[in-house]
Amino acid sequence: MNQHSFFYAIEPFVRRLPAVERPSGHVHFKKKLTWTLAILLLYFVLSNVPLFGLSPASIDLFSSYRAFFAGSFGSMLLLGIGPIVTASIVLQLLVGAEIIKLDLSDPRDQAIFQGTQKALVFVMIAVEALPQITSGYLLPNATVANALGISEGAVSALIFLQVFIGGALILYMDEVVSKWGVGSGVGLFIVAGLSQQLMNGLFNWTTGDAGLPVGIIPKWIDIFRLGLISINELFTAEGLRFIFVTGGLLALISTIIIVLMVVLVESTRIEIPLAHSRVRGARGRFPVKLVYASVLPMILVRAIQANIQMIGTLLAAKVGTMTTATAAGNDMTTVYMGYQSFLGTFISTTRYDATGAILSASSPQPVSGLMYYLSPIRGASDWIPSLVTTSNPGMVELGFAPLATWQVFMHVITDSAILIIGGVIFALFWIETTGMGAKSVAEKIHRSGLQIPGYRRSPSSIEKLMERYIPKVTVIGGVIIGLLTLIASLLGTLGGAGGTGLLLTVSIIYRLYEQIASEQLQEMYPMMQKFFGGVA
Repeated sequence: MNQHSFFYAIEPFVRRLPAVERPSGHVHFKKKLTWTLAILLLYFVLSNVPLFGLSPASIDLFSSYRAFFAGSFGSMLLLGIGPIVTASIVLQLLVGAEIIKLDLSDPRDQAIFQGTQKALVFVMIAVEALPQITSGYLLPNATVANALGISEGAVSALIFLQVFIGGALILYMDEVVSKWGVGSGVGLFIVAGLSQQLMNGLFNWTTGDAGLPVGIIPKWIDIFRLGLISINELFTAEGLRFIFVTGGLLALISTIIIVLMVVLVESTRIEIPLAHSRVRGARGRFPVKLVYASVLPMILVRAIQANIQMIGTLLAAKVGTMTTATAAGNDMTTVYMGYQSFLGTFISTTRYDATGAILSASSPQPVSGLMYYLSPIRGASDWIPSLVTTSNPGMVELGFAPLATWQVFMHVITDSAILIIGGVIFALFWIETTGMGAKSVAEKIHRSGLQIPGYRRSPSSIEKLMERYIPKVTVIGGVIIGLLTLIASLLGTLGGAGGTGLLLTVSIIYRLYEQIASEQLQEMYPMMQKFFGGVA
């Protein structure tokens, strides 16, 4: 059976999957805005609905990637947009590499592609949720099981059902926003999640690891109030590290710089003039932005890292050699568990209070070996040699050798290569599989009745001109986005939002602003709706 016959065979199944109906005509901007705000409100509500039966000892396996997966650990939206992104990666790679040969310009093939992607999202929800439950990361609450008179396995099944429902709701909420709202649901949820983290990084009064508030504003209030640093210490190495790293000024400066840089690159573009072939004087422009493929391909890069880390962590816990160490003090006991395998060394930390109740637990984090090099950098403490050992608690207690400078340097080089090369590759795949390539754009311009002044009115001549710009700009944009993500990751960001997350948030907000402006323009001038629909 060839590929086409296989996908045509499953066509009846994918077409029967529940779907949000497309609007039959133009949707008024106010109605779009209402739908968008309603879905945003629903997202915040669901992200605060706790999973019934989940034990407080459960561990967030995706804690390092929580910023841009737009999920909330312990809630129904635990997986966030992870399954949607993973399903998109799999299909886009297969179609882009022509392993699956579907013509996305053909309406039937495009419908099959979208239906298959939706079916694959449901599969990915199960694939990402089940290993966390079966491997002991999402633990059932024994108290709940006893109260209901059921087994802990039944509570685990109930947890899986809630996570699955939450993953399905995210999928359909994204579909509602894409068809009836402004922008995309995925982008909206990323912005919502990251905004919470940024506000947390600014105003959170909760005491952090250094004994100071988490938020930078209350942190500096306490620093001045308690006199934790003197004028004489300001220009010492220890003083500078306290100000910029412990005090969070480096993360604040990094956040401001990245915001300004993203706005700059988003507003930089090449504008190709267009003229209508039948209406004299009707002119327009087709913008080829410097970040032509947007920053969404960077989600795909980090999502691949997240899935590799999940598989590596689960394997290390299963096949690795485990060692433990205990440290006591301040009415709290900390238990470190180390896992050593061919994939590298992982350390997890669990803290207990005086009664033996679990205060906090962290997922195993790679501290050396293959998985360490493939893990993302999350701030200055991951690459400044003097901070690396202290940023990985448990290494000394478990007797592991501290990382050498060359290992830290190799980690930086590997993450840089993943971000830059991955950014370019996925940007190229993205424009080809989303109809943004030179050929697709040329056909859209031609069908809309527009042409490029001075060029023959044919798709091939328009395509030749587009080939001069689009592929080159896509590569340059992929490199720039990779570099900006790397800089933000090295310096850190407010609230632990992460370089990728901050980049996505600023870019999505900027593009959402442009789309809202476009929607308002179309409301004022209804005749321009066809023009925007044909070219954009």
